[in-house]
Amino acid sequence: MSPSAVSTPPVTVLGLGPMGRAMAGAYLDAGYRVTVWNRTASRADDLVARGAVRAATVEEALAASEVVVLSLTDYAAMYTVLEPAAQALAGRVLVNLSSDTPERVRQGAAWAARHGARHLTGGVQTPPSGIGSAEFDTFYSGPRDLFEQYEHVLKVLTGTDYRGEDPGLAALYYQLQMDLFWTTLTAWLHMLALADANGIKPSEITPYAAGTLGGMEQFLDFYTPRIEAGQHSGDVERISMAVASLDHVVHTARDSGVDPDLPAAVLRTFRRAAAENGEEDSLTRLFEVFGGGAAA
Repeated sequence: MSPSAVSTPPVTVLGLGPMGRAMAGAYLDAGYRVTVWNRTASRADDLVARGAVRAATVEEALAASEVVVLSLTDYAAMYTVLEPAAQALAGRVLVNLSSDTPERVRQGAAWAARHGARHLTGGVQTPPSGIGSAEFDTFYSGPRDLFEQYEHVLKVLTGTDYRGEDPGLAALYYQLQMDLFWTTLTAWLHMLALADANGIKPSEITPYAAGTLGGMEQFLDFYTPRIEAGQHSGDVERISMAVASLDHVVHTARDSGVDPDLPAAVLRTFRRAAAENGEEDSLTRLFEVFGGGAAA
């Protein structure tokens, strides 16, 4: 059944940073009646001009809609905003798209339940520019019946990827993506600095970086079943190779006058793996050095 064939309940959006404004705008574009609230009320001006209702208080915003989308900095901000209005939470469906740790999310879901609200956790996998597009997904977790009842409302924002009943799961999947995203982006920026120190412009080297990243998929596909099987034999590559290669990167950075701390920190981890497990194992042995495999 398409969203247009399903009734569109009114929606409240609390928090009007760039993401919250994009979400409220997507609901307006889809024909929803949208109520908005933000501590700095002027952030709602453009949305009000498009038809949104500006709530004067959080209580008024909660009273306007059963479905309340939270787009806040973290769960501490949720408490700051909602605790003074906790008496108005009964019967609300909180779609909390704020970022935080899985354990804090579980605590937040329990807090909402104590006040008579039901909680869905969301982890949005797009910047504000992708809101309103089915090309991107948001992780969701929490009561399955609640997710299924309101999935058509959630799909106004992005595609949906339901991960399970545990409210912390969506936050966990989101933080796993952030672990990869920020470390990868930082490595790219270090690469650009090293290139720049040697007279190579970012626009010259970035196409090669994109090619390297694009080729990572084959490595992930190849190594994942080996890691799950606990197989770390060095028949394809070895820790000793990684140590020698990254040592060259560290020296290249130092010789170029570029801060070598980032690759040097990774090199220390490589050397730790070699000392603990031998240099002839695959670099995938880092999975266990980092603490992976304990849940098996």
